[in-house]
Amino acid sequence: MKLQLILGAAAVALAASHDDNDDTPLPVILWHGLGDDATGEGVLQVGELADEINPGTFFYPINLSKDGASSDRSETFFGNVSDQVSRVCETLAAHPILSTAPAVDAIGFSQGGQFLRGYIERCNKPPVRSLVTFGSQHNGITEFKDCAPSDFLCKGAMAVLRYNVWGSYAQSSIVPAQYYRPTEDYNSYLESSSFLADINNERKDKNAQYKKNLAGLTKFVMYQFANDTVVIPKESSWFDEIVDGERVVLRKRNIYREDWIGLRELDQKGALVFKSIVGEHMRIGEETLRDAIKSYFGPMNRQFDAQEPAVSEDDIVDEL
Repeated sequence: MKLQLILGAAAVALAASHDDNDDTPLPVILWHGLGDDATGEGVLQVGELADEINPGTFFYPINLSKDGASSDRSETFFGNVSDQVSRVCETLAAHPILSTAPAVDAIGFSQGGQFLRGYIERCNKPPVRSLVTFGSQHNGITEFKDCAPSDFLCKGAMAVLRYNVWGSYAQSSIVPAQYYRPTEDYNSYLESSSFLADINNERKDKNAQYKKNLAGLTKFVMYQFANDTVVIPKESSWFDEIVDGERVVLRKRNIYREDWIGLRELDQKGALVFKSIVGEHMRIGEETLRDAIKSYFGPMNRQFDAQEPAVSEDDIVDEL
């Protein structure tokens, strides 16, 4: 989903942080969402904001195409996600600045959030320190988005999805199909999902490296849009699941209890953060972005403030 950054009319004065120093901030990488591209105005404004808050920040928006914005946007609908993640792994590992940094910080917009998680689990070179995701489909989607009347790329992709979502073509070539996860057809998902079932370690054979890599994050921050009607269910952005109309929160799910990908380990060390934003999908206010950048990015040796997940007491009860 294309980012709609809500910028304030006047500049906001920056307060010095408690660990203000002359150290160079870590680079920031960003993976944009469905229908967007790396040169979009909203994406580039994030880079400007990161540099304003932490002067000297090197900003790298992930671009899947060398043929311009149109091709990059096309790859958000059509492509093999595992291949895309592999290409990003190779590109970042060979980048003259990113490859020499001690770590990077990362922002994932919508589907870019779970794709960055795939990068962390599968390669993570350079390693990610803080991962911040906005409206990402970490636990998949159960419905597909409606397309604008003139958005023929979207319409083409959705037509294939509705015809045969578990077919080899859809699972290798249609991006949203690769994180489709219907609870009522879970066995088909486990058998056929080419991306999400793997990075969520949902199959019998678990990849221990995935857990090790993700658990190595210093912060994993997940923003959910309270009024999201694009991502269904919106609770997927917190790894929550909807079963028979009832919400099952992350801490009551096996992916957490059995710690398939390191979420429990992250939680136990205070690195797992849940946040909610009032508004529709990818409607992000400037102050929200400022807070995220100031709170979780910056120099390598900065100290992070303790944060609590924005969930109710009932949600955080551990029933082990």
